[in-house]
Amino acid sequence: MSEDNSYNPRKILSWAEEDRPREKLLLKGRAALSDAELIAILIGSGTVSLSAVDVAKGIMNSVNNNISELARQGVKELMKNKGIGEAKAITIIAALELGRRRTDLIDNQKRHIKSSHDIYAEMKQHLMDKAHEEFWIVLLNRANDVIKSMAVSVGGISGTVCDPKMVFNYALEYKASGIVLVHNHPSGQLKASLADISLTAQLKAAGQVLDLPILDHVIFTDKGFLSFVDDGIF
Repeated sequence: MSEDNSYNPRKILSWAEEDRPREKLLLKGRAALSDAELIAILIGSGTVSLSAVDVAKGIMNSVNNNISELARQGVKELMKNKGIGEAKAITIIAALELGRRRTDLIDNQKRHIKSSHDIYAEMKQHLMDKAHEEFWIVLLNRANDVIKSMAVSVGGISGTVCDPKMVFNYALEYKASGIVLVHNHPSGQLKASLADISLTAQLKAAGQVLDLPILDHVIFTDKGFLSFVDDGIF
């Protein structure tokens, strides 16, 4: 007698419709899905012995169910998970990158900078979840509206090098009236190094000569920030 294969707990199609991630999203909305279920939708399929949800749960377990830690992983790290090949790893990374770039600000809306908190909000879309250091500048007009935020240099886990000539070259190119310096600390440490302080002083002095004032230097981490102005370092 043939074996009944109508139900297999490892195959999502054999589940009740309301328990399948795609159908669950349609029936209950995206907020009803767990992180693993959302990832299961991205990867689409599992293995012979694991459903897509099982594979996704394995991925989340590998990062202690921390979506921010997942966002820091590269292709090779994701491929260490059973059922994840290069294509699926790339899909996950692309989706997380889109989420990182998301901003509630309308693209053509002027972003007005009134405080260091505004700078931190501006830079979340660029620096959140980065596992390496990057040095950015936020160029402002005379009304302190953002003209452009741009990367000056990309470094490694423990540091990056900023070329002052590039900072002022960009500022002059975009006709900025003020500059805010921003760099991230992937370690999460909110402390300015002697090198950070020295570079800031150097750029501040050059900015005074060019009538391009350095308005602040913000150290960015995923959980908070340090402002040179607010902390009296500037």
